[in-house]
Amino acid sequence: MDSTSRISSMLESSRDLTLEASSVGSARTINSRSSNRDLTFTQVKKLLESRQDRELLEGLRMIISNIASPNVEIKKLVYIFLLHYAESEPDLALLSINTIQKSLTDQNPQIRAMALRVMSGIRVPVISQIVSLAIKRGIADMNPYVRKAAALAIPKCYRLDPSTLPQMLEYLSSLLGDKQYFVVGPAVVAFLEVCPDRIDLIHGHYRALVRKIVDMDEWGQLATLRLLTYYARQCFPRRFKHRRKNKPRAFYDEDSSGGEDDGSGEKVQVLDPDLELLLKACKPLLTSRSSAVIVAAVKCLLYLGQPDDLDAAVGPLVALIRTPQDVQSIAMCNIVAVCLIRPELFVRHATRFLLHVTDSPDVCSLKFEILSLIFPHCEGNLREMILSELEHFTRSDNVEVVRESVRSIGRCAQNDPKASMRCLRLLLQQLSSQDGNLVAESLTVIRHLIQQAPHIHKKTVIRLAKNLDTTVNPSARATIIWLVGESSGMSDDENIAPDVLRILTKGFAEESEAAKLQIVLLAAKVYLHYLIRTNSDSDQQDSKTSAEKSTENVEALGDENEQTDWTAKPEQPPEQPSPAQDEHPIPRIWRHILQLVRYDSSYDIRDRTRLYSNLLAHPSSTQLASLMLLAPKPVPHTPSPSENRKGILIGSSSLVLGNTDMKGYEDLPEWVEEGREPDPKLREEAVGTSRGAHVEPREAPAAEELDRAVKEKGLGKVGGRGRRNRWMIG
Repeated sequence: MDSTSRISSMLESSRDLTLEASSVGSARTINSRSSNRDLTFTQVKKLLESRQDRELLEGLRMIISNIASPNVEIKKLVYIFLLHYAESEPDLALLSINTIQKSLTDQNPQIRAMALRVMSGIRVPVISQIVSLAIKRGIADMNPYVRKAAALAIPKCYRLDPSTLPQMLEYLSSLLGDKQYFVVGPAVVAFLEVCPDRIDLIHGHYRALVRKIVDMDEWGQLATLRLLTYYARQCFPRRFKHRRKNKPRAFYDEDSSGGEDDGSGEKVQVLDPDLELLLKACKPLLTSRSSAVIVAAVKCLLYLGQPDDLDAAVGPLVALIRTPQDVQSIAMCNIVAVCLIRPELFVRHATRFLLHVTDSPDVCSLKFEILSLIFPHCEGNLREMILSELEHFTRSDNVEVVRESVRSIGRCAQNDPKASMRCLRLLLQQLSSQDGNLVAESLTVIRHLIQQAPHIHKKTVIRLAKNLDTTVNPSARATIIWLVGESSGMSDDENIAPDVLRILTKGFAEESEAAKLQIVLLAAKVYLHYLIRTNSDSDQQDSKTSAEKSTENVEALGDENEQTDWTAKPEQPPEQPSPAQDEHPIPRIWRHILQLVRYDSSYDIRDRTRLYSNLLAHPSSTQLASLMLLAPKPVPHTPSPSENRKGILIGSSSLVLGNTDMKGYEDLPEWVEEGREPDPKLREEAVGTSRGAHVEPREAPAAEELDRAVKEKGLGKVGGRGRRNRWMIG
């Protein structure tokens, strides 16, 4: 890099250095050596890497003087130099344009293609029309290698001067109709960059593109699949019909319209013949050596085909798991995206998703996700294998793997309610572990399972409450206390919440902040249920004595008419029972909790307790407190980790990153409405070739050549063995 930077800085003083070099004896040797235009690549490179300015300048002069050299290696060196320094030295690059134009007519097709590539790579806007003329000459070249270089030059010319778009469209239309598949691939790449919205240019070449896609290279296949996928959505409407179920008919049944659409039966998609041609061409690409081509073919089958078309694509897609680790992670993201749509197709490949020691944490989490997705569709033995696999990795040394394995067990229970009890027993076994993270994650999943069906998990809550004596993890203790509080409204025979509260109150000061918050919440719920029961009992007693009170009121009204006691004292309000008179343990525990929290160091706990205290300050008014503390909780649903990527296109970088706001991401267009699609006759292949396309000579059979030769000799057309004899005589 030092030598090249010095080259650009010395161009202005080249004349002085050349005059000075002529007076030095060593320069004579250099001049005599440089006069030979057939210098090798090594000699020129040695001059450019020299630390002497004279030799460096001589190497530069040698490059410019050898641009017309017949040596291919020297031409490559000159062209590389021009491509790198054309922008910094535009005048020097313009001096070589005439020589490069002469190379466009060279007999060597490699030289012609290289000259076209260099001319389009010189980013000087002045030569845009010259580049356009060079492309026009390149697309009419006899050699397909030159036409390929012309296709790759079209986007460069368009970026150089956008006003050349009409000319580029004409060139693209010619190149898309080329008969050589390795010319059509770069033409499609240029089309997607220059004018991706001009679908009208594709109509006449659609079927030819579909037939050539198998023979293209990987880059051409990727571009063509992308183009045809968008084309299919915009040109083929989605049609359905109702397929009548097969019913036994009588032998003399006159109704023979069993396959007609009568509005009943199974609803199936009807494929357009051209769309079906594309889907058939995609299936051989599933055996490609390129993982990107396989994913692109799966994308085409998934978004364009019928559900049955995806069956053949699952095997090659799963085979990408055996790729290197960097490709494996991306392939797993695409596998999960397909599995979210059709999980039943991956059941027969369940053993492929078992974890290996060499798997990265990202791949491990994706494999866990796939196992939980296919779990409801598996048979009994596969389910046991999946649960055993997940249970095994709950004892891993990696915290992330432990967390994902426990969550996967919870998703298995959520996706298949029949296996929820089996998964719950498996999680309860983890509570005896010494790993606090495992216990905390297991309790979180257990809480979700209990909330889904709380009426059948009453004994589970009792079992969890017994584990409070041995559970040390703050998050785990808080989860258990919350579950006990949710079950505080059960009958007295099964209600363990008051006893648990009494035990936890003794060690309140030693609890963590998370556990203290749940203890205060538990105390508020227990006290609220006590107030509700007390109010309901008092209401029943009041209803029993209502008749007696009404009778006394009638008698009192009769006595009042007879005499009035003006010296009677005003009626006093009833006395509230003092704390000492209230002997029930629940109010006493509640007041004790309030006293303990008053001196707690956490302001969050103090504020939360003050809120509960104000809600429960009036025992006769519990509606607001019931609305806030006893409101029914929504049933938790834990989605799959990749659920937010469900609508992202497979094969895109946004799918791996989980972000559709990236520049360049384009979603598939909606299916065109029926009746608004282009005329299918536009896809009829025209006879002959497009304007500017190269016409390959048709190889005539040997019999036609023989007949033509005989006709030229004036012998007439004869057949069989006599034809051969007369040809030999003539």
